[in-house]
Amino acid sequence: MSISDAEALVMEVLWRDHPLGADEVLAALSAQTGWAEPTVKTLLNRLLNKGAIQARKEGRRYLYTPVLPREDWVGQQSVGMLERLFGGRVAPLVAHFSEQGRLSPADIAELKKLIAELDDER
Repeated sequence: MSISDAEALVMEVLWRDHPLGADEVLAALSAQTGWAEPTVKTLLNRLLNKGAIQARKEGRRYLYTPVLPREDWVGQQSVGMLERLFGGRVAPLVAHFSEQGRLSPADIAELKKLIAELDDER
């Protein structure tokens, strides 16, 4: 499922807390984005049409809940990025972040621990 960057911001709000009305989604995003209500409603409708969220009528408003699990979306995005930028290989990704000075000592320790756990499983 293809979700735009703007739609992903709406999804992040709904993944954190749901069900929410359009007004609550707007309140959560307005300071960050400056969006008006019509923009948020347009994004919610796009997500509804894609099947990423569902809506339930409650009184005079709709409450929105994610259908697409965040873990599934992150997995899709991760694999896509890895394929596009690094030929599907993880090592060049880590090397890139290392060369850019983006790996903290804590990141390096966590990577070493993960590799050790992977080695132990094999």
